[in-house]
Amino acid sequence: MIYGIGDLHFDYSKEKTMDIFGDNWIEHEEKIIEVWKEKVNEEDLVLIPGDISWALKLEDAYFDLKRIDDLPGKKAFIKGNHDYWWQSIKKMNDLELKSLFFIQNNAYHYKDIGIGGTRGWSSRDCDFFDEKDEKIFKRELLRLENSLSCIDGDCKFKIAMIHYPPFDMNLKPNEFVEVMKEFNIDLCIYGHLHSEGHKYVVEGEIDGIDFQCIASDYLKFELKSLYEE
Repeated sequence: MIYGIGDLHFDYSKEKTMDIFGDNWIEHEEKIIEVWKEKVNEEDLVLIPGDISWALKLEDAYFDLKRIDDLPGKKAFIKGNHDYWWQSIKKMNDLELKSLFFIQNNAYHYKDIGIGGTRGWSSRDCDFFDEKDEKIFKRELLRLENSLSCIDGDCKFKIAMIHYPPFDMNLKPNEFVEVMKEFNIDLCIYGHLHSEGHKYVVEGEIDGIDFQCIASDYLKFELKSLYEE
């Protein structure tokens, strides 16, 4: 079984609160962990498309990552816009957290299912989009292409994880979706959207790809079943 939930926003230090987005965020970590333990078995996989920990440094994020590592199942991550602690794959692997896999210019394989992804970026038609954003946007497109190209060609099901919604402000697919189409992606999961941002959620099949938003508050802090053999 493959589950998914994004935007954990864990904070081991308890210095960062998420209830500015609503009372539903009160004790949200406890809600997620409780459901996780109820649903997930050790042989299952949980996909987390970014915004994992509020920590700024890797040594501080370790405490949140260790909590996730101790939960049942295997876990695969991509970087979110708040994951400032994210470092090189080598540095993160050196933490020796046994059940975690970090995706950046690589891919994860679970049985005969391939998973790739990248953070993504804000839509080009945002009012604030500038030259710096364009540089990041192009880099993220390349990272998505690099990652998806690492998925074995004989995988029977392919999943793309992206933190930012791969849609423009008119809720139409953007260039990230074009890359996904090139690699015959079956399912795309994303997060990032909270509270009033849920009005920008786009789900369902578009151009042969099933899109699902799995931001934690959108799921009411319950892991979503994404794939079952």
